[in-house]
Amino acid sequence: MLHPFARLRSAAAMLLALPAFAFAAAPAAPAADHHQHLFSPAIIALINPAPGPDALREIPVTELVSLLDSAGIRRAAVMSTAYMYGRPSRVIEDEYAKVKAENDWTAAQVATYPDRLRAFCGFNPLKEYALAELERCAAHPQLRTGIKMHFGNSDVQLENPAHIARLKEVFRAANRHGMAIAIHLRASISLKRPYGAAQARAFMEQLMPQAPDIVVQVAHFAGSGPGYEDPPSNEVMRTFAEAAARKDPNTRRLYFDVASIATPDITPEHAREMVERIRMVGIDKIFYGSDAATPTNMKPREAWAAFRALPLTEAEHKRIATNVAPYLR
Repeated sequence: MLHPFARLRSAAAMLLALPAFAFAAAPAAPAADHHQHLFSPAIIALINPAPGPDALREIPVTELVSLLDSAGIRRAAVMSTAYMYGRPSRVIEDEYAKVKAENDWTAAQVATYPDRLRAFCGFNPLKEYALAELERCAAHPQLRTGIKMHFGNSDVQLENPAHIARLKEVFRAANRHGMAIAIHLRASISLKRPYGAAQARAFMEQLMPQAPDIVVQVAHFAGSGPGYEDPPSNEVMRTFAEAAARKDPNTRRLYFDVASIATPDITPEHAREMVERIRMVGIDKIFYGSDAATPTNMKPREAWAAFRALPLTEAEHKRIATNVAPYLR
């Protein structure tokens, strides 16, 4: 029979032998949501000509803050959806004026919670007014945080040299002004644009060198969400993850948000794949996000619960929960 002190020493030895993550408390909530949206009445009217049960609705900033509060989330990045006016399939009268108005509307909403919210300026980077709007936003007290681009909505094609040339200008200008870049990278699904390893390499090799000093945040883990059952997105993310794992210098300032990728009905296979990619990229490069609380997406509280169900260790969940981008600090 062991002496009481011997039993204590034995127990202590067992505790010391446990991995560090065994002591990490489960994170109650993320410190920040790096991917949120607000929709103005004008944008709602643009994209919901015939409202239905799944139609977007205006989300007042007070409601967004209430949703964040219910999830225990303190800070959030609010991405302007002004890029929607620049969709090539749309013909918009006074398009640039409407883009400016949408960005300014988002800025005004965010300004009511200056200690909690940051706004990103949105536009189609291929439009002739893109650089002018970037410069205008860089001088705006609420919009100078960063820019949001949606390559699918804007029909950006990374295999197109002309598109790459314009994007280089945008990246260089954002870097010059110290504005973070957030990108919905997934190429247009409806137009069946190419999206795979070639596009990922073009992004890293051609565009990332233009922004050496700022955060470049790829949204939705290079997919679109909700969910992650999209083989092209998985191929793009695998290419990024392999580059990050081998310490490719083009991934030094490259980060990924996981907005709406993990869902309650995610398959075990996709959950394992996501965890594998997260670990290859590096836990420090993952920003938590939940995306807008639309009828087809989860609210922040439910989105965090779905992400917490991924088979990451408690230490990994805690680290991701406490990762906060410089633009939100």
